[in-house]
Amino acid sequence: MNLLTVRDLKVHFPIMRGVIRHRQVGTVKAVDGVDLDIRATSTYGLVGESGCGKSTLGRALLRLVEPTSGSVHLDGTDILSLREEPLRRMRSRMQMVFQDPMASLNPRQSVYATLTEPLAAHGITMSAHQRQLHVRELLDSVGLPADAADKYPHEFSGGQRQRIGIARAITLKPDLLIADEPVSALDVSVQAQVINLLEELQEQLQLTFIVIAHDLAVVRHISETVGVMYLGGIVEEGAADDLYVQPMHPYTISLLSAVPIPDPVAADRPERIVLRGDLPSPADPPSGCRFNTRCPFRQETRCGDERPELREVAPDHKVACHYAEAILTGEITPRVESRTTVLTGEGRTSPQ
Repeated sequence: MNLLTVRDLKVHFPIMRGVIRHRQVGTVKAVDGVDLDIRATSTYGLVGESGCGKSTLGRALLRLVEPTSGSVHLDGTDILSLREEPLRRMRSRMQMVFQDPMASLNPRQSVYATLTEPLAAHGITMSAHQRQLHVRELLDSVGLPADAADKYPHEFSGGQRQRIGIARAITLKPDLLIADEPVSALDVSVQAQVINLLEELQEQLQLTFIVIAHDLAVVRHISETVGVMYLGGIVEEGAADDLYVQPMHPYTISLLSAVPIPDPVAADRPERIVLRGDLPSPADPPSGCRFNTRCPFRQETRCGDERPELREVAPDHKVACHYAEAILTGEITPRVESRTTVLTGEGRTSPQ
């Protein structure tokens, strides 16, 4: 059963110019037609390079950013149709863990105040003793001592601050938790601890996760289903094991081929694909397939003229590419660039 259903979600931002005559001169299409079906108690991983719209999509699902159009249904309720009090009540069922734990915590609030603030905001009354017990249970669930309640954010390490952010997110026992780059600011050893903590909490509280990240290893470890995002849209979606073993979209293939391998022999693989140029501007996306300006598999027919739909190419595996089957069978092969340089959009070269 799906907990979250998203259809044709768009988030467009107007580009305004002029002082006296303030007028719109363009549109940034940060999210441009995204469909999602996320099962209850599952983990959906969302990956893609910086600027592809991952964080904007996560915030739009919670209406921290207002969508331009589309629909978002949480357990059958249309979130976009809710106003004021109904929306506030619905938000108790969906929470977010932010990328920067220091920026997401109020430096003037103690941990106790941080963890009890959501209770007051949603009108949940408790006695002083009940609040203390609640805070102690939250801290224990994220691996922090009870005396942490009296301290302030600057007294903790980065990993501990992220644990506080997670404790705040589960204060109201939500159904959906969106984690936006939850471990990118942490050391590698601490990343593993926080990921393990999220998995433990998911099992204990029956949470549904959306994990937004650019670290492909982290996403594969924690996710059951993975969606690959490029320039505002999902270009490939499938079970994590299938997608990592047999990627079908050129962008996914390029991302996975660039993942470092800690083996000198395996790392010296000739099939590494290097993407050309930078991510195009969402204010002026390419015509046809959004990836065609950088695609190593690009064909002159269709790619520059017709935008591919996200379609099921294999069971539970969707791809937005006209030639996914031909790429999979090897009928179309990539134009592999030099392994020693990366071509940039300006025509210059730089070392890998």
